[in-house]
Amino acid sequence: MTLRFVGIDLNIGGEGSPTVWMEEESADLLLQGEEADALLTSLVGSTEWVAGHSMGIPANERVIRIPAPMVPILREACEAAERAAVEHRGFR
Repeated sequence: MTLRFVGIDLNIGGEGSPTVWMEEESADLLLQGEEADALLTSLVGSTEWVAGHSMGIPANERVIRIPAPMVPILREACEAAERAAVEHRGFR
């Protein structure tokens, strides 16, 4: 398994470090960020976002908050993942 570092929010400094990586073989994105507070987590978990889809947050998942300055880094990560998926698997 090989991770490609995409970017980090340098505006946070100190102990915070919202970060994005791409796993090379799968082209999956990995996000590190602050876990959402209880109010946001409850709102996400109690809302039916897609009709017929289970509500709630599975035990193995978390809602994380990614700061707005990370949007360009996420865009870069999405583009890299899309290119990698095409190269590795021929996806379009």
